[in-house]
Amino acid sequence: MTDLQSPKSRPKSTYITQGEFAVSTEQNAVISTILGSCVATCLWDPQTGVGGMNHFLLPQGAVGDGGTDSFGANAMELLINGLIQKGARRTNLQAKVFGGAALRKGLTSVGRDNGQFVLDYLDKEGIACVGQSLGGTSARRIEFEPVTGHARQKLVADQNLHEVAPPPPPASDLELF
Repeated sequence: MTDLQSPKSRPKSTYITQGEFAVSTEQNAVISTILGSCVATCLWDPQTGVGGMNHFLLPQGAVGDGGTDSFGANAMELLINGLIQKGARRTNLQAKVFGGAALRKGLTSVGRDNGQFVLDYLDKEGIACVGQSLGGTSARRIEFEPVTGHARQKLVADQNLHEVAPPPPPASDLELF
């Protein structure tokens, strides 16, 4: 016999892609994304139970570029403002950051640049980064529980993503609490 969850206990799942963010105060919410060289920042206020995640493509863009939500500073401000609108206090915010992989050897340093940008941004803004998984050569699937701040990472072992680097070893899951 299968034990089915009641509709109220099922997680409310939101998937975000490049240039998007999501914010929630729902106890059973989960925000997820898949990252390569992009970075996702998970921010939450543990005092008020408000949290969210963004997914940005590049640390910065040229003036006049379209799609500015895909650039780090804009993505961070949109997420922070969304959290504050839901009742979070900026002084309570904590962060966990993921991504910034080098999926194709020798192409660009965008993954490294994205990771450095987000760490510098958090430091400059006085937001504590309490967990991170940046760099490497594997894509990642991230699941974030915005009310509790729990985050799960699963490395994506796709042979097509690696030209030179070997696939990651098995059992490469990481869970940050």
